[in-house]
Amino acid sequence: MTTDQILLFTLFGTVFGLLLWGRFRYDLVAFGALMAGVVLGLVPSHDAFAGFGHPATLVVALVLVVSAGLVRSGAVFLITRTLVDSTRSLGAHITIMGGVGGVLSAFMNNVAALALLMPVDIATARKAGRVPGLSLMPLSFATILGGMATLIGTPPNIIIASIRQDALGAPFGMFDFAPVGGIAAIAGLIFVALVGWRLIPTRDSGVGKDPMGDLAPYIAELTIPENNKLVGTRLRDLLDPAEASDVAILGVMRDGQRRFGIGRNLDLKAGDILILEAAPDALDEFRSASSLDFAPEGHAIEDAVGEGVRLVEMVVPEGSRIAGRSSQAIGLGWRKRTVLMGISRKGTRIAKRLRQTVIEPGDILLLLTPSDTTEDVVDWLGGLALADRGLAVTRDSKTWAAIGFFAAAVAAAAFGVLYLPVALGLVVVAYVLFKILPLSEVYTHIEWPVVVLLGSMIPLGAALQSSGGTELLANGLVTLTAGWPAWGTLTVLMVVTMTLSDVLNNTATAIVAAPVGIQMAQTLDVNPDPFLMAVAVAASAAFLTPIGHKNNTLILGPGGYGFGDYWRMGLPLEIIVITVSIPTILVVWPL
Repeated sequence: MTTDQILLFTLFGTVFGLLLWGRFRYDLVAFGALMAGVVLGLVPSHDAFAGFGHPATLVVALVLVVSAGLVRSGAVFLITRTLVDSTRSLGAHITIMGGVGGVLSAFMNNVAALALLMPVDIATARKAGRVPGLSLMPLSFATILGGMATLIGTPPNIIIASIRQDALGAPFGMFDFAPVGGIAAIAGLIFVALVGWRLIPTRDSGVGKDPMGDLAPYIAELTIPENNKLVGTRLRDLLDPAEASDVAILGVMRDGQRRFGIGRNLDLKAGDILILEAAPDALDEFRSASSLDFAPEGHAIEDAVGEGVRLVEMVVPEGSRIAGRSSQAIGLGWRKRTVLMGISRKGTRIAKRLRQTVIEPGDILLLLTPSDTTEDVVDWLGGLALADRGLAVTRDSKTWAAIGFFAAAVAAAAFGVLYLPVALGLVVVAYVLFKILPLSEVYTHIEWPVVVLLGSMIPLGAALQSSGGTELLANGLVTLTAGWPAWGTLTVLMVVTMTLSDVLNNTATAIVAAPVGIQMAQTLDVNPDPFLMAVAVAASAAFLTPIGHKNNTLILGPGGYGFGDYWRMGLPLEIIVITVSIPTILVVWPL
C-alpha cells in the first residue's frame, strides 16, 4: 500500500470508529475528517468543498424542501386521512400504513415520509388502545423499503447514480432502481405485514406521547365556506369525519346565535360556525379534510400575508395584556393580524364566541399569526409561548397545485427533459411563488447535518478512489470470491455493504461501497451495473440496529425500543432482501 492509501484507510477507520462510538455528531466527524484530509494532502485544497455543490448533495436538500411542500399543501393528508382507521386489526393497520409509507417514500425522501406518518401512527395506536411500538418499527422498515424503488427515495440511490455518472458517463434514471428495489421492497413489505410485526417485543414504556397531552383540548371555531360540499347536508354527516380526526363537534353558531348540543338533523348552511373541541393537529387535519375555513377574519389574514401563517400555543400569565379582556377588545385582529383559533381552559365552559370570550390567567391560547411576526405577537400579548410542537397550517387550497408541480418534475426528469436537480429546483421555486411553502421556511426544512455529511464525505470518497484504495478493496473481495459464481460474488458484496450500513450511516456506506463495486466489475471484466444495484439495495437495507438508518433512530424513543430489538425483525428481513435481490439483479442487469 502507498502512503496515501495507508493515511486514507486510517482516516476512514477513524471516521467509522467515531461514528460507531457516537460521542460526536456525524456531521462534525465527517467535516473534521475532510479538514484532516486537506491538511494531510490527501484532498486537493481546490476540491475540498466540491462535495457541497455535488448533484447528490443538492438533490438530497431539494427533496427535503419538496417533501415539506407536499406535507404543507395537504397532498399527503389526502392519502392518509382516507386510509387510516383505528378500528382495524393491528395486522390490517400495518399492511395499509406500510403500503402508504412505501409508496410515499418512493416519491419523497423516506425520512420525510416517516416523519409525516409517525404522528398518524401514534395517534391511531392511542385511539386503538395499543402501544405505538407494535406498529412503529414496521412503519419505519416500510418507508426504508419503499425508498429503494426510485432515484429520489433515499440518499444512497442518489449518490450511486452520481457515482455512475462520474465513472461511466451517465447516471441511473428516475426508475432504473424500480425493478430490483421495487421487487425487494414488495417482498419486504409482505414479510413485515404478515410475519415481521409478530416478532417485535411488546413494551409499554410510556414514551412517544405528547408531552403536553394532559392539557385540556382547545375549544375552537371553523366556518363552512360558500360552495362547500357540506352545504345542504346534515350535521350528522359530519360526525364520522370529525371522529376520524379525533375532533368533537360541540355545536353550531348561526346568525350570532349559538346552538348548544348537537342537533344531528340540522341542515348546514354557508357561513355556519362549527364549535369544536380538539388538539391543534387534529383541528388542522379536520379543517383540511372537510375544506373548512378559519373564522372569516382568519381567512382574510391568511390571504394577505405573503410569508404564510403559523399556529402558536401561548399560556396567559397574570398581568398579560390580554388577561381579563377579549381578543376583540384589544384589537388582536386589526392590530397584529392575528386570530384567536382556540382556548384551552380546564373545568370551565366557554359560552361566547371565542373572540368575545374574556381570557383568564392560566388559559392556553391557540393563535394564528403571520409567520414573520409570531414572536412579536406573543411578546405584545405578554404571554409565554409553549414548547414548539411543529404546528403548521395546511394549505389545502394548494393541494393539487403541489401535486401537479411535483408530478411534472418527476416526469421531466424520468424522460430526460430536465436534469433532476434542476427539475426539483424548479419545483421549490414554484412552491414559493405560489405560496405553497413560505420562503421563510425553505431553509428550515433542509437537514443541514446531512448536507455537511455528504459534502464532506464525497471528496474523501473521491480521494480514496483516485489513490487506488477502492481498487485495493475490490481486489481483496475478488480474491476472496475467486472461482465463485456471479451470484456468490454479488452476495458477498451485498453482505459486506449491508453490514457496514447497519453500523454506519447508510450515506457514508454508499459513498465507500459504490466505487468498490465498480472496481470489482472492472477487475472481473463484467458490467458494473449489477454491482451498483447490489450496493444500492444493500446500503439502504439497514434493519439490524437503530443507528444504521435515520428512520430507525427516529422511532427508537417513541416506540420504546431497546438497541437489541431491531434484529428480531430486521435479520430475517435482510436475508429476504438479499435472497430476492440477487436473482432479480442477474435477470434485469445481466453481467
